[in-house]
Amino acid sequence: MKAAIATGATAQGGFILPYNNSSRTEESHCHSWKKKTVYPNPNSYLPKPPRLLLLVCATANGTNTSTNDLGLGGGGGAKGSGTTARGRRLLKIREEKRKREHDRLHNYPAWAKVLEDACKDDAELRAVLGDSIGNPELMRKRVEERVRKKGRDFSKSKTGSVLAFKVTFRDFNPLDSYIWFEFYGSPSDRDVELFGSVIQSWYVMGRLGAFNSTNLQLANSSMEYNPLYDVDKGFKVMPSSFHDISDVEFQDNWARVWVDLGTADYFAMDVLLNCLTVLSSEYLGIQQIVFGGHRIGDWEEGMTNTEDGYKYFKI
Repeated sequence: MKAAIATGATAQGGFILPYNNSSRTEESHCHSWKKKTVYPNPNSYLPKPPRLLLLVCATANGTNTSTNDLGLGGGGGAKGSGTTARGRRLLKIREEKRKREHDRLHNYPAWAKVLEDACKDDAELRAVLGDSIGNPELMRKRVEERVRKKGRDFSKSKTGSVLAFKVTFRDFNPLDSYIWFEFYGSPSDRDVELFGSVIQSWYVMGRLGAFNSTNLQLANSSMEYNPLYDVDKGFKVMPSSFHDISDVEFQDNWARVWVDLGTADYFAMDVLLNCLTVLSSEYLGIQQIVFGGHRIGDWEEGMTNTEDGYKYFKI
């Protein structure tokens, strides 16, 4: 038996168990040495040890993620995500950017598009909207804020002068004289229309006898006790009206108009100055007004070419 053990067999409870690849042989003292009992190899019942596989995943940002990152090794990573935290953040940013671009192209409000196009030619509107262009919600808030500040005149911009204009007389003849106007800058076509309309209105009122100081019944009465107007007196007064006026001419930042006030009273000039005071303050800045004179500033007689800056308003 010692020889058998030395060859690799094992003695257990009177049995000799030789190891081989197929079976073991039991030899007992109670049986014949020629009788053998064959048993299955106990190693055949043992499960095969598991094989460990190392999974390497390539993420979107070019880094490798091990099994611990995938949650297979008991680590703290997101289980089964296959991405890192940085990769997920980048993916979220790209998705939000794509959504904003889609909304801008397909869900951009029509009114916001109109405002955005108007900003290209309107410096004042660009100043109101500022950096909100492209963000409809912020654009709406900026416009509402503008309306609250300006009231009903929210679209009105003050382009006049905060300074009062200067008034001088140079041998003024009410029957044959020019009235000169100096602006702070060369008037635009819109300014020419506005200023010419004021002069035209002033002339129409004078032509209809509005400036007659002999019939100022209400100006000399108290409005507290329902004053009476004498129609017969107003009808019998001497007519007072303008005789003639020229077109309004413009050269650079100067304008002039020739007038013949006729029988109109001088307070017609007070009415004109009152109108031009508000015009200069709110719309078109006037630097000075000169009654009379033949040549003021750098005015050139005979220059009527529009390419040289000449403009006119037809009365």
